[in-house]
Amino acid sequence: MPLKAGIVGLPNVGKSTLFNAITKAGAEAANYPFCTIEPNVGVVEVPDVRLKGLSDIVHPAKIVPTTFEFVDIAGLVKGASKGEGLGNQFLAHIREVDAIVHVVRCFTDDDITHVEGKIDPLSDIETIDLELIFADMDSVNRRLDRQRKQSKNGDAKIREEVGVLEFILQALEEGTPLRRLELSNEQNEFLKDLHLLTQKPVLYAANVAEAEVAQMDQPLVTKVQALAATEGAQVVMISAKVEAEIAELGDEDRELFLEELGLIDSGLDRLIRASYDLLGLITYFTAGVQEVRAWTIRKGTKAPQAAGVIHSDFERGFIRAEVIGYEDFVRAGSLANVREAGKLRLEGKEYVVGDGDVMHFRFNV
Repeated sequence: MPLKAGIVGLPNVGKSTLFNAITKAGAEAANYPFCTIEPNVGVVEVPDVRLKGLSDIVHPAKIVPTTFEFVDIAGLVKGASKGEGLGNQFLAHIREVDAIVHVVRCFTDDDITHVEGKIDPLSDIETIDLELIFADMDSVNRRLDRQRKQSKNGDAKIREEVGVLEFILQALEEGTPLRRLELSNEQNEFLKDLHLLTQKPVLYAANVAEAEVAQMDQPLVTKVQALAATEGAQVVMISAKVEAEIAELGDEDRELFLEELGLIDSGLDRLIRASYDLLGLITYFTAGVQEVRAWTIRKGTKAPQAAGVIHSDFERGFIRAEVIGYEDFVRAGSLANVREAGKLRLEGKEYVVGDGDVMHFRFNV
């Protein structure tokens, strides 16, 4: 099942405009709350210049980038955890994603209303965090009530779980999102089937005005960056309005437009890459005359499981993998030169695949 990042935020912060630009899916975007009710899902290509580097050497019939899923989730409001604004439904949608892209309004526009009547990104972040915290407290309390009753039977494992749940509940009651805690593998094991919202990794997308998209010290964005630093989160500065315009342009016009704005790449490209990294994903490649293709795996994946992403038979009958580092391949300029330079390696079942590895799998079923 593909990993997904959910785009969340208060109403009218630019979520659906951003989602439209990412996927060109045409999700409804308008100046009123709850414009997005059912979550829209979009599949995007992950930008990777290494595909061109490989294709320049191999000259394949086609190039196939890897993809990533974004889910546009309706705007949350204060009281969502208690059902305000169809909040329970929206919180359930967040529960189903693997990571959160929190869009924060960092622009002023009198024509676009703000549900709180003021432009304050830190307050907006706090509102969302509190609703997720309240939802998590409800989940933990319900489990805790049940396990406290069970612990009376003397089961040591259940008593241990009760201790973990009480620790987690205290953190939530103090207003601490669980992603800020350093939990052990054993503690996480007790929590994994609760799918707690504040435990999901977060990336902040600071949505700025078109005129500020290249401004490195935009004051509101600086505030978001300071907050994000306290939890080790990334901030991507982006203008949803600009990205919507870029999405309508061809490649050549796109480059000219970015140059006029003083940008090297689009905010969307940076957002997609940052979201990919947030989930601990890396890319390996297969390269042949038929196609050069990128494949997504989690960091730490071993060669047989990486092969299984292509086809289950590759994993089941895995013998070994031929591996070339991307940089080695590009420097050599051809497969023959790679072999001559001794840069092609044969790796077995315990090999941990690296980002950028160019691989060919040997298997037998």
